[in-house]
Amino acid sequence: MVQGTVQVTHGGSSRWRRRSGEYPTLTAALAVAGDGDVLSIAPGTYRENLVLHHAVTLRGPEDGSGSVRIAPLDGVALTLRASAVVQDLYLEGQDRAAPALLVEDGSPELTDLRVSTHSAAGIEVRGPGARPLVRRCTVENPAGVGIAVLDGGGGVFEECEVVASGQTGFSVRGGGRPRLERCRIHHSTGAGIAVTGEGSGLEALGCEVYEVRGAGVQIAARAAARLTDCAVHRTSADGVTLDTDAVLTLAGCDIHDIPENAVDLRSRSVLTLSRTSVRRFGRNGLSVWDPGTRVDAESCEIHDSTGDYPAVWVSDGATASLDSCRVHDVPDALFVLDRGSSVDVTDSDLSQVRNTAVSVSDGATAQLDDCRIREAATGAWFRDHGSGGALSNCTIDAVQTGVIVTKGADPALERCTVTSPAEAGFYVSAGGRGTFKACRVTDSSGFGFHVLDGCRTTLTRCHTERCARGGYEFAEDGPVAEECTGDGSGLRPGSVAAAQSAPGGGFAGAQSGVRTVTAAQSPVAQPSRAAAASVPRPADPEPAGDAAAGARASGAVLGQLDALVGLDSVKREVRALTDMIEVGRRRQRAGLKAASVRRHLVFTGSPGTGKTTVARLYGEILASLGVLERGHLVEVSRVDLVGEHIGSTAIRTQEAFERARGGVLFIDEAYALAPEDSGRDFGREAIDTLVKLMEDHRDAVVVIVAGYTAEMDRFLTVNPGVASRFSRTIAFGDYGPGELLRIVEQQAEEHEYRLGEGTAEALLRYFTELPKGPAFGNGRTARQTFESMVERHAGRVAQLSEPSTDELTLLFPADLPALSAPC
Repeated sequence: MVQGTVQVTHGGSSRWRRRSGEYPTLTAALAVAGDGDVLSIAPGTYRENLVLHHAVTLRGPEDGSGSVRIAPLDGVALTLRASAVVQDLYLEGQDRAAPALLVEDGSPELTDLRVSTHSAAGIEVRGPGARPLVRRCTVENPAGVGIAVLDGGGGVFEECEVVASGQTGFSVRGGGRPRLERCRIHHSTGAGIAVTGEGSGLEALGCEVYEVRGAGVQIAARAAARLTDCAVHRTSADGVTLDTDAVLTLAGCDIHDIPENAVDLRSRSVLTLSRTSVRRFGRNGLSVWDPGTRVDAESCEIHDSTGDYPAVWVSDGATASLDSCRVHDVPDALFVLDRGSSVDVTDSDLSQVRNTAVSVSDGATAQLDDCRIREAATGAWFRDHGSGGALSNCTIDAVQTGVIVTKGADPALERCTVTSPAEAGFYVSAGGRGTFKACRVTDSSGFGFHVLDGCRTTLTRCHTERCARGGYEFAEDGPVAEECTGDGSGLRPGSVAAAQSAPGGGFAGAQSGVRTVTAAQSPVAQPSRAAAASVPRPADPEPAGDAAAGARASGAVLGQLDALVGLDSVKREVRALTDMIEVGRRRQRAGLKAASVRRHLVFTGSPGTGKTTVARLYGEILASLGVLERGHLVEVSRVDLVGEHIGSTAIRTQEAFERARGGVLFIDEAYALAPEDSGRDFGREAIDTLVKLMEDHRDAVVVIVAGYTAEMDRFLTVNPGVASRFSRTIAFGDYGPGELLRIVEQQAEEHEYRLGEGTAEALLRYFTELPKGPAFGNGRTARQTFESMVERHAGRVAQLSEPSTDELTLLFPADLPALSAPC
């Protein structure tokens, strides 16, 4: 299409003074145009860089005779510095360093524009004086940002569409504050909407963000936004993210079909939701992290999770409030973890939960008032010491177990009712506590209240009815019960129907209708999914002085290390660490500063190279130096840390860490926690939990991760905190034939065998020729070889009627196994 002409109609104070002129270029027409003039552009392509300094009207043909394309070879296609009117134009740009359309000043009206460009931005609004009104415009920019509002710019965007941007669809930064109404942003490669920086803000009404290769909406770095009646869906990352003091309000919004977290907020961000639906999400519906971060949700619905993660996740000191909300059709409804984390749930429904409706752990608290929990495996689970909160006027119906309290947790429950549990109504074990006032259990298929292990639980004015196994099951010397009653259902013969309080408080044993049994007699009706077999914590270690009580001297342990075959570089590394620690201790005694020694280690190498043995000796050395209290070794792998769902993984990891307290936690094949095709693999939660525990309890446990060299290099990159926690890598090389021979010689000496003439040479040839495939076991292979020789020797000597001592002890080349397959 060739360039057309431009007709300029000059405005005037009266109609008879108006006049027109025709110009060959837009530049020439603008040179003579002033405020109020109308430039009518004939169809064609204009390769000009236009700058509007006056409040003119610039419009394409109204009769549909063709399109007007403004397409310069470089630079900005159209710059507006006045309150002009621009209509029905097609803008193209080719400059990756400049926008296609730039608004620098004034309040221009842009209507029915199509911006199809390969520029830094399709439309850019820059500066505090720029306040455009943009209506029914379409922006397509595969090379950069769709629309950018920055440096104090603003404006209103109505019924606009941003499609196929190569970066963020709609970007606000530097104090920009636009308003969007009924806009659509889709198929962007970056975030759909991003608002960043202090003073930046955005208001969106009736907008839709979808098909985004990234997060749908990002608010960060003290920015603020409000979205009303908006939809965010079909993203490739999180639906909505807030970070670093961001503030966002969602009212009447719909967030759905999100493969990751529907809403994720961190670092003191604040989110307010009302009348908002969150559904079909792959990870958490609401994910809330860090002290000062807060969510307030009212009349919201979170449902239909497509993954195996809790619908609401609150951790690291964050807080959340849910009022008149519904959470349903999810694996777990609400998980709150870590000291300082808390949730407050009022008049809400948690239903159709596959696992646990409310889980409280690691010192967190949860307050539920007038809530309804139904159709869950576990209604509420207070998991460990310091975890607690309160349930008041709550009903729990059609669950496996109503409420579980374990491991020192101490919640307060008042006027709560559990109806038709498949197992216990209230279950307390493993040192759990809890206060139950005026609580009721009806129609339980198990016990009403089941309290084990001497738990110091208090029950006041509680009542049970129609409990198949009995209203109350108590361990000896455990709970205190006052004014509790029950109908006696399911009690063994000899119990009376009504449970009455004994004089002075507490139950009167068999006469009360409440059976008190010893822990050994007590049948443990374990709650469903209770992971309930609690892992016992090791006995408290002796106080550490210069060395833990009973620990061998460091010299003795180092002597055992030196006696190991090979591993020369490993021995040097361990001695260097030991020397650093010892000298640091001596410097402290002398009143000097001691260099910080990071004790967590990475062991790399093939199987059978002595990694576990060295880890055990390393723990003993640290105990002998008084660095660790006990120095014991707890060896785990992926199967010991990763659970069925996100909550159980964190708990398993914490329990393993607790067992290793005062010693060494050795994680073999640690790279299995982060497989290359991990997707939504739960192993990453174990890594995240471990990193936090290592930081919070840095002096309590030494962590050693081990595995193949290449795989461990990858493992160190999966979490930003992993590499920083492990400052030293010790490489365990494969054993050579001579070292394998020495291991066999040690095994023979230990078991009172000897190598006969020529056997050592045969073994050396055997280990030289032995294929070193992926299953080669190094030291393990040497030991297996010795065991095979002993078996073959036994088969040979058993045929002798009266073998001599030499015949009973000598191993010969004939006793070697055949080299039939790689080891």
